[in-house]
Amino acid sequence: MSRLLRFIGHRLYTTWATFWFVMPFVLTYPLQLILSRRPQWHRYLHALNRNWSKLFIQMWGMPVETVWKNRLPANQPCVYIANHSSYIDIPLLFRTIPGWLNIMGKSSLAKVPVWGPIFGRVYITVDRESAVSRGRAMVQARRTLEAGRSVIIFPEGAISKTPGQQLEPFKDGAFQLAIAAGVPLVPVTMPLNHRFMPDVEGLRVRYSPLAIIVHEPIPTTGLTAADAPALKQRAYEVIASALRPEAGGIPEASTWRRPAPQPEQPPLVKQSR
Repeated sequence: MSRLLRFIGHRLYTTWATFWFVMPFVLTYPLQLILSRRPQWHRYLHALNRNWSKLFIQMWGMPVETVWKNRLPANQPCVYIANHSSYIDIPLLFRTIPGWLNIMGKSSLAKVPVWGPIFGRVYITVDRESAVSRGRAMVQARRTLEAGRSVIIFPEGAISKTPGQQLEPFKDGAFQLAIAAGVPLVPVTMPLNHRFMPDVEGLRVRYSPLAIIVHEPIPTTGLTAADAPALKQRAYEVIASALRPEAGGIPEASTWRRPAPQPEQPPLVKQSR
């Protein structure tokens, strides 16, 4: 009975979370489509996306621990780098970090039906397997910073294979970008997102507290391209230091069936020689 009740609870909460994610988007879709058409309107579309993120995260009902180690001045553009562990990383970042942001996401996001083309027009997309695409994305990010906007990058390049436990190796681009633009680098750790919505086949949602830690900015003034490896290592250690290994691992799939009993293994008989 407890297994059945847990299964029903998981299905009900997944339905609730999905409703509050989809419903505001459906209602605002015509406005989002219009605002995505002209670059001068993208600021307002980002504000809409921020409020959309705030709304559905609030309606999901779980507590969110938000820690700022040290805030930068509002007019200071910077490069935010965050660990990547879940589909809700972008909404949590949009909810937390103020200002008109740009974000670098994988090119496949622009192919998501309905929402994808809007994302592709408003934010930066990159195909990590293409040197041309990577170079174009870095140029777009540099122009964003020069315009006074901050950029968010996931330096792992993909969702971690061991979320909450270990980071994937960082790519170089974010650190070269911050040094070339002379802007601060701000590490961000999100240690629990994979507990809420992990990267698995199908949709798996579990009620789970969230947390986001925005670390001390790392200045890049005076650094050169030769300093990028050391900057990357420093940022890696800062982000990893706030992971919570005890919360690592993917939530199990929910089922109302009892697991099939495993056949007993015959005892091993030691052969005498």
